[in-house]
Amino acid sequence: MIAIFNKFRIGFLPIYVMIVILTASVSLVSCSKDDELEIQNDFPFEVNVMPVPKDVANGNTVEIRITIQRTGNYSNTQYFLRYFQFDGQGTLQYYNEPPYVPNDLYPLASEQFRLYYTSSSAISQSFNVWISDSFGNEKQVSFQFNSVD
Repeated sequence: MIAIFNKFRIGFLPIYVMIVILTASVSLVSCSKDDELEIQNDFPFEVNVMPVPKDVANGNTVEIRITIQRTGNYSNTQYFLRYFQFDGQGTLQYYNEPPYVPNDLYPLASEQFRLYYTSSSAISQSFNVWISDSFGNEKQVSFQFNSVD
């Protein structure tokens, strides 16, 4: 009986070896570095602006409410603001902070904020605001105010 069992076991030895080789090769192929898990951290965003008046008098201030809406959520994303005024004169500032310098990059503390534009001109005024994130995505918002005197 033992002799028959040993013959039976030896007859299946090549099958056992093939199963071990197949299992090892599947394990090695499935653990290759080419299929690394990719984590997306670069999400596009949209900029929503509440309506603003079309007219502003010299010395008056207009409130601009802006919301950044992300399509995804990555907690380490930072947002920045810069602006450039190409018609008229005025100042743009964030709450009670000093006025922004055109073309300088400023970090934004939150995704919902208010800017205040104060007119210093008796002619129409136009400026662009660029909001960018730490991954290079950028949105532009244009503002134009007619002078009221």
